[in-house]
Amino acid sequence: MKTRLVDWLRKNRSLLLRVAGTVLAVVLIVVLVREGGWDEVLGALRQMSPARLLISLILVLISRFFVSLRWHILLRSGNVNIPFSRSLALTFTGLFANNFLPTTIGGDVVRLAGAMQLGYDRAVCLASIAADRLMGALGNAFTLFFGLIPTLHTLGNGTAVQSIALSGWWSQAWRFVGRTFQTFVVWLSRPMALLGALACTWGHMLCTVTTMYVLIEGLGGHVDFWLLAGLWSLTYFITLVPISINGYGVQELSLTFLLSSVGGLSTAVSLTVAVLIRAMYVGVSLGGAFFLPGILAAMNEKRGPGEPEG
Repeated sequence: MKTRLVDWLRKNRSLLLRVAGTVLAVVLIVVLVREGGWDEVLGALRQMSPARLLISLILVLISRFFVSLRWHILLRSGNVNIPFSRSLALTFTGLFANNFLPTTIGGDVVRLAGAMQLGYDRAVCLASIAADRLMGALGNAFTLFFGLIPTLHTLGNGTAVQSIALSGWWSQAWRFVGRTFQTFVVWLSRPMALLGALACTWGHMLCTVTTMYVLIEGLGGHVDFWLLAGLWSLTYFITLVPISINGYGVQELSLTFLLSSVGGLSTAVSLTVAVLIRAMYVGVSLGGAFFLPGILAAMNEKRGPGEPEG
């Protein structure tokens, strides 16, 4: 019995680490709310007009379309003759899986399974997903220093431990980019496709940062747009470190810390913005639920009885 438990812990240590990281981050968020006061958070929410919430939700939805178009461009440039409607459906299904099935099936796995179910080439689809992730990281790298330099300056006045932690996140992010680049060779001869995919990343980022700007202004705060873009990029790279499930908790905690410490917002406003962003991402991804059952059935058929989910 003890041996089985040890084997299970060894096989699932990555998942356990992510679960523990998510729980810890959520606990820290609760502590932040208690210190800042629930009344202040609720008061900040009451300041938000329905019109601003609607505009923010529309911007998040448009950002998801840019993400879908980015993968579609990479697929088509890899000679995968897929219509945009299917790329869109698979992308939203992957987003849904990330938000609601994070412990068993990743969104990338769902996208790949769905593409294979439709009869498209597995190798090209797999490489396109890796390239899609790289273009997301590359696009964020362009605005990273707008947030990184002010953050390092702020942390320089704080503890050394915070600086060490930030440098660890930075090195982890670049290791991710380096690993992904190894699967990127097929698109090096298609520069126009890469530029198109990069432009889609910037479109997605523009919508996301504008969403944050609209929310912050609606809550009575203000942060310079380019600083906000840099802080969002820094948050993106922090969440690449695999210490939580789909960045749950870590994204909210990181964004709250950066907006309050570097952006100069109150903890209540910072946390409200971070939670609203997550809620909108989750809400927009609900459309993917319609396509998920068919993809999961196809995955089970390909895996066969008794085979692990992977």
